[in-house]
Amino acid sequence: MAKIAVLERKCTGCGACVKACPFGAIDMTGAHPEMNAACCVCGLCVKACPEQAIVKLETRTAEVDKSKWQGILVYAEVSGGRLHPVSLELIGKARELAAPLGYAVNAVILGSSILQYAEELRHYGVSEIYMYDDPALSYFRADVYAGCVEAAIRSMHPSVVLVGATSLGRSLAPRLSTRFHTGLTADCTQLELRENTDLVQIRPAFGGNIMAQIITPHTRPQFATVRYKVMDAPARSDAPGGIILPQSIPQAALASHAELVETRQVPPSASISDADILVVGGRGLKKEADLEMIRHLAHLLGGDWATTRPLVEKGWNSNDRQIGLSGRTVRPRLILCFGISGAIQFTSCMKGSDHIIAVNQDPNAPIFDIAEIAIVDDLYTVLPNLIARLEGQP
Repeated sequence: MAKIAVLERKCTGCGACVKACPFGAIDMTGAHPEMNAACCVCGLCVKACPEQAIVKLETRTAEVDKSKWQGILVYAEVSGGRLHPVSLELIGKARELAAPLGYAVNAVILGSSILQYAEELRHYGVSEIYMYDDPALSYFRADVYAGCVEAAIRSMHPSVVLVGATSLGRSLAPRLSTRFHTGLTADCTQLELRENTDLVQIRPAFGGNIMAQIITPHTRPQFATVRYKVMDAPARSDAPGGIILPQSIPQAALASHAELVETRQVPPSASISDADILVVGGRGLKKEADLEMIRHLAHLLGGDWATTRPLVEKGWNSNDRQIGLSGRTVRPRLILCFGISGAIQFTSCMKGSDHIIAVNQDPNAPIFDIAEIAIVDDLYTVLPNLIARLEGQP
């Protein structure tokens, strides 16, 4: 772990470091600079200091014995009265990663009256299922859930822990990684497991301009969250396998600081992540009213519609219908893209679609690199004609 330190005996308070910091992470406290919470330890202030009064300190934690951490643990999420599909996708990926190393794939599941969901996991190739079934777990409390999963991890010592990047998972995973003083990579799009058991966690970085490969070589377990619809779920086996291991909630976990005041049922709503057919509009649309053509085509095809981030930023659409890193990940059977250039922020969240059709005037648009059918034309020509054909017009 690294941090920035200021040698006050050498600092003149010139403020050069404040000007050099692109994150606004340095405050002048009295005569000397002080790093605030925005500091990402990039080291630009070190280079900018004319007096060499700022230094970057590197500290290294003791390396763990990797041989004592084996197997892959999947957090199987139960929410909304169902086993979240991302849990099965994580099991599928875990089995793929575990096979070359001969690792076991286990699961941990929490909730109240969840035996049926634990039984369902037995049909997907899980060896052991740690089940915490208790009325105290009937609703999500981050500290209680983290205490239970922590106990499961300390019992089985997995090398890798996979959690779905859901609202619940994004709250749970950071608490777990903090308790084990280890790393966590969020929203991974690819995972690879090296022979030395280091997990290569691949995700878009710097606004999607690069694909970062992140490893946690010195600590265990290795935590990663993965979005829904990124991985493939395994086929369901008719014969159940593996064993369910009922667990008791650790007493320390029950000392929660959260209290349930009331619950409100959120009306169920369709998600573009679940759509089999999607029609998507991008920056090529000239005005908000033209989205009606996107919606109409989706209706004719019996599918749903979405947009890219630029249209959300214009206020033409809401975030729940946005495809991209700051929106949703989708894997429909068919996706039609109109006026979309194909920036990695978008393509990384839809390239797993079975069939991709793209319409763009630019023959060099990146979207054509992944499109099965590429139409170099004006969307205002193609889209109305396609609607007319589907409506049976001449």
